[in-house]
Amino acid sequence: MFRVSFKMPFKSFLSFLSLTASLSVVSIPYTVDAEAKPSSAVHSSTHSATVPSTPTTLEAEEKAFAPWGINLSGRDMHILPGNNFFLYANGTALAHLTIPPDMTSYGPFNKLAELSRLREKVILEDLAAHHTVAIPRTDEEKLGTFYASYMDKDQIEHQGIQPLTSDLAAIHMVKNMADFARLTGTAPEGFQFTPFALSINPDSKNPSRYAINLDQAGLGLPDRDYYLKPEFKTQKAAYQTYIEQALTLIHWPHAQEEAHNIIAFETKLAQVHWARADLRDPQKIYNPMTVAELSKKAPGFEWTTWLLAANLPAHIIDHSHIIVGEPSAIIGEAHVLATTNIKTLKAWLTFHLVDNAASYLPNRFEQTRFTFTRALSGQPALPARWKRAVKATNAAMGMALGKIYVQHYFPPQSRAAMQKLTADLKNAFRQRLQNNSWMSPSTKKAALRKLDHFEIQVGYPNKWRHYENLVIRKGEVYNNARNGIAFEWQYWLNRLERPVDRNEWDMTPQTVNAYNNPLFVEVVFPAAILQPPFFNPKADAAVNYGAIGGVIGHEMTHSFDDEGRQFDEHGCLKNWWTKEDVKRFNQLASKLGAQYDAFEVLPGVHINGKLTMGENIADLGGLNLALDAYHASLHGKPAPVLNGLTGDQRVFLGWAQVWREKLRKDTIRRLAVIDPHSPPQARVNIPMRNIDTWYKAWHVTPKDTLYLPPDQRVKIW
Repeated sequence: MFRVSFKMPFKSFLSFLSLTASLSVVSIPYTVDAEAKPSSAVHSSTHSATVPSTPTTLEAEEKAFAPWGINLSGRDMHILPGNNFFLYANGTALAHLTIPPDMTSYGPFNKLAELSRLREKVILEDLAAHHTVAIPRTDEEKLGTFYASYMDKDQIEHQGIQPLTSDLAAIHMVKNMADFARLTGTAPEGFQFTPFALSINPDSKNPSRYAINLDQAGLGLPDRDYYLKPEFKTQKAAYQTYIEQALTLIHWPHAQEEAHNIIAFETKLAQVHWARADLRDPQKIYNPMTVAELSKKAPGFEWTTWLLAANLPAHIIDHSHIIVGEPSAIIGEAHVLATTNIKTLKAWLTFHLVDNAASYLPNRFEQTRFTFTRALSGQPALPARWKRAVKATNAAMGMALGKIYVQHYFPPQSRAAMQKLTADLKNAFRQRLQNNSWMSPSTKKAALRKLDHFEIQVGYPNKWRHYENLVIRKGEVYNNARNGIAFEWQYWLNRLERPVDRNEWDMTPQTVNAYNNPLFVEVVFPAAILQPPFFNPKADAAVNYGAIGGVIGHEMTHSFDDEGRQFDEHGCLKNWWTKEDVKRFNQLASKLGAQYDAFEVLPGVHINGKLTMGENIADLGGLNLALDAYHASLHGKPAPVLNGLTGDQRVFLGWAQVWREKLRKDTIRRLAVIDPHSPPQARVNIPMRNIDTWYKAWHVTPKDTLYLPPDQRVKIW
């Protein structure tokens, strides 16, 4: 569901994809068919839950990796490792892999995400059975009531479009641009839409305080390219059809004509939007200005009215700076709005209201939206209702659900083992920095100081969110979801003028992902990713170092990629490099980027090396750190040989194994435009061909396809 496009202040290991478009939260391979408190801090609840008995359980997955963590049957022994290591490691498994109809991809990330959903389903069904009440007060009661209400299809069908009445009436009341600003300003509190994204984050240049951020928004298609490039004309046409159908469902007059007008309007917005690659420069997107200055630079929009409607305090609006992300885009959008017919703007708001709320309305709304989603992603089937219910409940009360999830599904020994691994990777990074050959002594000293400030959090946050002020009512699906949105916005409004809470997590423990927050100088590993094939307590050490060790190293390296390197040891956006070091770094980064630019994901479709630069640097750095940490763990002893595979070989296979996925063609095209991560085939092959140890481990020679001469191999971290 698209509401307001917030810019995330962290760098994730994987991509975020919507549930409707894909049930994964991952970056997927372009292979066609993406110190926390001790466990006593997790309080017990009044119910019990068990792992569901399905083929996707952890126990079933572990059998595939027996006896020491590598699923050797998935390799394609007809392919030389030096020609295509991704297919050598994964080819046979991919040949037999089928993408489920309700997904756009399938592989290890999806399997773990599905396992997490199944576990959450067990929890929520138990809560729904024992804790559903008319007026819930405890978190357990609110979770159970929210989930049960979403699953009550008959009640939703009976209510029809009645829940939309007040929001539709608000749109009908819009008569001028002041009314438009007043209504769109309420978007962070519900299902209304807005042409601009408003968010509250730590200030990049003073991360001890919170700042208000303003960014470009207003598009219904995934990216500006979908409006402006001819290769997406089919998807753009499908979007126009969807707009017409959505307006027709609520009997909006002249739906066909208004759909055409909305497409024309959003195309004008797209023309002034910044490209995604340009949004990766943290200096470029940091443009503080007062509301008075904003109003002068971007006339034609009632900025003060809009901000007051978002419930920002008047004294903050009058005296504080707003961090504007894309000044020229904001100016351009304001001009487009001022020159657009109010009738079109009202139809535009109405369509997006229906689109945002479709999951909480009768089935015909969700089915209409999914027809459009299918045109974007190629996904044949809508996910089961319980999956959508789990997602909706997470959106409203994710941390409350995560608290119960951790209690049942995150063993303390996994946490302890991960904490040791993260310490090993941190030590390996220290050695790499100390031995860096291209960095000056002063910058190297500052880099080591930054590494010393790293905070590493594992499993779940230091403290849990509280939901006592969230109002949930039995049978009120639409209002429950809207209340959840408003609660979240109020949660962030309450942060203004207070010290930054460094215990805040950007992901729930049940999320299969990991991230680096440059403003906190921290890396976070949620509980749900700490399972095979990423982390397996029964696996050989080399496999764990290659898999989860590579993830840990990846996230650490983000603090020194082309974006993260611009933040100092306190998370402050400032230059702490010499000019010569910056020049040398940029030369190495450009050299690496050229390798990714040359990678073709579909005929005529290439990776955008600039867009994916940070993730590419992190992959290369992460795999190097994993190797170093593994070597250090041997304490000078020779690595054991298992099934004829050396320790180094098992590290590389551990990394390659986690990218064993397939992807639908339409999703490939979408991710090539919007995803800051490279496709997993590239995430396997390109880092390895830049690592000398890989050549030795697999006896790669100049005759092999992936071979790079030593002077062309990029070594950054």
